[in-house]
Amino acid sequence: MPALITTRTPKKRRHRALQTGFTLVELMIVIFIIVTLVSIAAPMYSQSVVRAKEAVLRQDLYQLRQAIDQYTLDKLKAPQTLDDVVAAGYLKSLPKDPFTNKSDSWQPVQEDTLQSIDQTEPGISDVHSGATGNGVDGSPYSSW
Repeated sequence: MPALITTRTPKKRRHRALQTGFTLVELMIVIFIIVTLVSIAAPMYSQSVVRAKEAVLRQDLYQLRQAIDQYTLDKLKAPQTLDDVVAAGYLKSLPKDPFTNKSDSWQPVQEDTLQSIDQTEPGISDVHSGATGNGVDGSPYSSW
């Protein structure tokens, strides 16, 4: 007659199986560490986003000013609107202000002075951002 096989597990194995997993204290420590790391990383991330937008704003203002100057020197008259610069082909389109997310918020500066002797008509000589608020350096975006 064959021997009977029992399906019981030894006490040691049964006791070890009940101890697998994490205790509440271990889970609390892990959650505390994660919350601490997130609280350190979140402000750094938001500051890097602001600095990236400021870099884009500086670059857009530089390109707009270069296009205005080039238009003025080529046409011997300053543009009357920013759309004149786009229509003449100096820009594909007006860039979006990264803070207002609009392309029509740029503030052109109209002046009566002429940039060169050959210039026949005054108009836009500079452009500023229409965004409210201050940059990381403390200066208002509208003065850039």
